[in-house]
Amino acid sequence: MAKGATRLVASDGQDEPGARRGSAAPGRKAGADTAAPVVRLAPLRQPSAPLRNKIIAALRSAIETGLLVPGQRLIEKDLCDQLAVSRTSLREALRELQAEGILEDNSSRGLSVSRISIEDAKNAYRIRAVLEALAVEQFIEHADDAQLKELRQEGERLKRAYRGGVLEEILLAKRTFYDRICAGAKNPMAFDMISRLVLRTSSLRKVSLSRKARHQQSIAEIDALLQAIQRRDARRARAAAIEHVNNSALSALGEPAQ
Repeated sequence: MAKGATRLVASDGQDEPGARRGSAAPGRKAGADTAAPVVRLAPLRQPSAPLRNKIIAALRSAIETGLLVPGQRLIEKDLCDQLAVSRTSLREALRELQAEGILEDNSSRGLSVSRISIEDAKNAYRIRAVLEALAVEQFIEHADDAQLKELRQEGERLKRAYRGGVLEEILLAKRTFYDRICAGAKNPMAFDMISRLVLRTSSLRKVSLSRKARHQQSIAEIDALLQAIQRRDARRARAAAIEHVNNSALSALGEPAQ
């Protein structure tokens, strides 16, 4: 690589983009790409929030949208140059993401975006279904009328994002929607856990969200969830939340998570 060039390199045993990978085996990893793209992250600005949090948010977003793919090696110098941050600040953020299982250490090759097996992905979706069902039940229990109205507005925004079909807008709207639910449920821990599970399955989720048919299905599922919540029908809301996650798993994995 020429001096001064910046890029992120896939850690699949090859340093160059376009290197061939083996076909999937029974213990295959989900979401692996066939080549590591040359990518650049936008420089960060540094007022208000702690810089470490901004770096974490930038890396999470890059993973969630597919800018960084499973197995891709993270080169500290490139990331520092691209994000315009110090190596010390970057390492703090990388350590936190590694502790969450989002990044993994490949001995001499350093950190890379974690891959996830099919079985682990199934378990992630199953756990998500339980957490989201719990969150909507607690939302119904604790939320006041103003919070119900806010959630309905965020639900409409999410449906508009699905109709628009822009991945980044869908992801942002979904995150805000579930943030509202978990805030009303008084359960920030659930939101944190759901966010981590979503990030671990981000490459699969991106495949699912790229399907127009899934967009229409999701709109109907969100409608059913919102109607149950507005009626404060906890049983139907739990069932709607579980159905939404199960259908997401089916779309992403090609088979039920159950």
